[in-house]
Amino acid sequence: MLDVRRLRLLRELKIRGTLAEVAEALQYSPSSVSQQLALLEKEAGVELLRKTGRRVQLTPQAEVLVAHTSQLLETLEQAEADLAASLTTVTGTVRIAVFQSAALALMPGALTRMSASYPEVRVEMTQREPETALHETWARDFDLVIAEQYPGHAAPHYAELDRVALTSDAIRLAVPPSAPERAAIRTLADTAGLPWVMEPRGAASRHWAEQACRSAGFEPDVRFETADLQAQIRLIESGNAVALMPDLVWTGRGTSAQLLNLPGDPHRTVFTSVRRSSAKRPALLAAREILAATAASIVPATAAGALNPGPEDRSDRTA
Repeated sequence: MLDVRRLRLLRELKIRGTLAEVAEALQYSPSSVSQQLALLEKEAGVELLRKTGRRVQLTPQAEVLVAHTSQLLETLEQAEADLAASLTTVTGTVRIAVFQSAALALMPGALTRMSASYPEVRVEMTQREPETALHETWARDFDLVIAEQYPGHAAPHYAELDRVALTSDAIRLAVPPSAPERAAIRTLADTAGLPWVMEPRGAASRHWAEQACRSAGFEPDVRFETADLQAQIRLIESGNAVALMPDLVWTGRGTSAQLLNLPGDPHRTVFTSVRRSSAKRPALLAAREILAATAASIVPATAAGALNPGPEDRSDRTA
């Protein structure tokens, strides 16, 4: 009979591409991974790997085994979930991947609630960009991902992952409080020529923001690039940049920045995903329950009056 652990190594090689990356992901040595795959070839009685330069390539027979291994791992994960569901106490570890604004706005409250309601569940959190996190959750590096999706920019779909909406937040134009040009800013088009701060290229938020500016008739002058939203906020509040910001970033804090509505009232969607085979695992159900309760308890900063409307009437602050 084929060894499941060795089959998993073969699947990991298909996903990650190199023996070194498989070794790093599973905390093995590269030589150990190579040895285990060589033993799997002997068990299977067929060639599974071929060298192509410094890399190895899976043979058609290896691809067959990988497909069956994926099904096997899903079955085993479902068995583990059913076994855990039969217990009276919710225990285990939940590895969560989350993007920054959700980590700041949702996770502190969720962790506090989780500790109080499910003290025997260990939660581990890692910050990841949504697209990377979805792939890594599919690859079993994480159990749950909190991801985002901008209007007209669908996040990647994986058949093995479900998707449950968590919350949504408005995207607004954030304008410095004291820049000389601020009084003239009423629409997105009024920011043409002003310095912008955006996330690095490749991020969905960056692409969406650029498209919004182009639709308004100008190419944004992106002078500052950072994935750190707290750094973006400081640049805006200090009068050095403008940006398109989702409301979730203002959770739990006021700001001196002015927020202008955008045409069409665009909203970002925040959702969670887990592997379907593990969705009924009690610890994951508990984490989703707590996250949903935490998201529902957040009062948008604009509704709470935490954002300063500035000296002009709020009715004029539309774009």
